[in-house]
Amino acid sequence: MAHGIETGPGTELLNPVPADDDLRHAFAAYPSGIIALCAEREGTPMGMAASSFTSVSMEPPLVSVCVQLTSRTWPRLREAGHLGLSVLAQGHEAACRALSDKDGNRFAGVDRRTSGTGAIFVSGATLWLECRVTDELPAGDHLIAVLRIDRLHVDHTAEPLVFHQSCFRGLMLP
Repeated sequence: MAHGIETGPGTELLNPVPADDDLRHAFAAYPSGIIALCAEREGTPMGMAASSFTSVSMEPPLVSVCVQLTSRTWPRLREAGHLGLSVLAQGHEAACRALSDKDGNRFAGVDRRTSGTGAIFVSGATLWLECRVTDELPAGDHLIAVLRIDRLHVDHTAEPLVFHQSCFRGLMLP
């Protein structure tokens, strides 16, 4: 046994890095929450959905979001100043699809609230964070946007929406 992994003749521990579709399928094995990142700029709402979001630091209060380099929305969102980050809840499947739409109205049917700073939040989300971009780090075909939290609101009654195996799911809570 090497490093806790049982090996033997003919046992393949890992396969070589696969093609894009295979790698996307492999990444889908990891369940994640889904966020909406939205703001109003010059009177126009803009937003996007993302599943690669994580907490970074308590002091200062930081989170990160990974964004595709090909995103046409991120360059405009980045310039908005204040961003509304909403952790989507069960029942937000349609909002997630709308916010992921490449060409349509991303806010069609999305119930939302806008702060005085222009940050837009999806109503009924489990968490709202009003953030500002503090840094961007290159990471392959994505960039990691580091966001500083200025204000927050938590709804402990809302159940999170989870994305796993390319499907929306809820959590089974006792």
